[in-house]
Amino acid sequence: MEFFNTISDWLWTYVVITMLVGCALYFTWNLRAVQFTMLPTMIKNLFSSGNEPIESIGRRKITSFQAFAISLSSRVGTGNLAGVASAIFVGGPGAVFWMWVMALLGASTAFMEATLAQLFKRRGKESFYGGPAYYMKYGLKRPWMGVLFACLIIYGFGLSNQIVQSNTLCDAIANSFHIPMGYVAGGLTLLTLAIIFGGIHRIARFCAMIVPFMAFGYILLALYILVVNVTEIPAMLSLIVRSAFGWEQAAGGAVGIAVMQGVKRGLFSNEAGEGSAPNAAATATIPHPVYQGLLQSLGVFTDTLVICTCTAFIILLSGLYTDGSDGIILTSHAMEHHLGSFGSWFLLAAIFLFAYSTIIANYFYGETNIRYICNKAWAIVLFRCMSGVVVLMGGFMSLQQAWSIVDLAMALMTITNLIAVLLLSRYAFRLLQDFREQRKKGKKPTFNPELFPDMDLEGWR
Repeated sequence: MEFFNTISDWLWTYVVITMLVGCALYFTWNLRAVQFTMLPTMIKNLFSSGNEPIESIGRRKITSFQAFAISLSSRVGTGNLAGVASAIFVGGPGAVFWMWVMALLGASTAFMEATLAQLFKRRGKESFYGGPAYYMKYGLKRPWMGVLFACLIIYGFGLSNQIVQSNTLCDAIANSFHIPMGYVAGGLTLLTLAIIFGGIHRIARFCAMIVPFMAFGYILLALYILVVNVTEIPAMLSLIVRSAFGWEQAAGGAVGIAVMQGVKRGLFSNEAGEGSAPNAAATATIPHPVYQGLLQSLGVFTDTLVICTCTAFIILLSGLYTDGSDGIILTSHAMEHHLGSFGSWFLLAAIFLFAYSTIIANYFYGETNIRYICNKAWAIVLFRCMSGVVVLMGGFMSLQQAWSIVDLAMALMTITNLIAVLLLSRYAFRLLQDFREQRKKGKKPTFNPELFPDMDLEGWR
């Protein structure tokens, strides 16, 4: 584990963050800052683009909103509650500013990978499917690279990350209700199996139902706390900026720590560039790949600029970020400071919704890549059973070993995915140009696969 930690820390500190920041700047420049200039279009198309589909598969389809909800389910997890608190604990209030910066830039990377996933998606019996493994195979013509990525995401998201989410959720419920962890883990496993054995359409309906509920509930609570503490907001914002750039912090090396924590926690939270969300983006039935690229950019903003910011403001307005608490304990103390015992109960409910929806979305990412390696019914059933076992294990295992291997797998995933996205970037740039040209002519953009006659675009033919 010490060896894994050493390699993982080195990759995240020097390689992954450098690649993510560099790619985000490159994509933002070449896309003409699409994440800012087309923000109104993102919001407008959130509900409309999925309702005007191209030819659907069979009788059912995954709407654009459902695909957006699946990816947001994975992004919005316990990291939004505990990860932000850890960033503030280690890097100070200035970490929040750099978290914002990475979300603003990283949204361009999310656009790229989601657009490519849509372009190279495949047709299944009931829905489309795709993701980085597929654009590596059909876009780059490197099937071995797709297998490598598929193995990494199956292990990182489909299995190991489930232990982290399950353990956090089981621990919170067991401590609150004084129930043995084993019983909680067993109940969570049954709930998980009930959803995942229903297939992609049940997963999509579940995520589309639960994600808006959990996100809006948390946002409303944060708005209430902001209104109650409205006179303290200017001082809080000033503290964030001063901590991010202040001379006093720079002299003590705290600015560097704030930058590192903000960047790392922001990337962990919104997953832009890791190659996870494109697996959900590929399932949508839409008339042009760019629609889903825009929505995945909006997903990054929703996760980091909205939900993570809610947690940050709740903690900073409480003034408890210097009391020595870290992670979910710090968030819990801040909630109790603002809302009394109700805060603890609300946080418990939030942990359940955030962690459970993440477990479901992470399973979906694993299944998509199992299909890439071995698209057989027995393989899917076996993986579903394995997922249930892993969720059950979360109630009995320590987080330390799981995190060590998960962090390394995610670092390797990100490096592999970004190399592929860079090599295929010209296709995403051309798609956005085509999308903009059609809009200028007053047309509703639709994709013509003859735009790339030399590519295998089964999902569009």
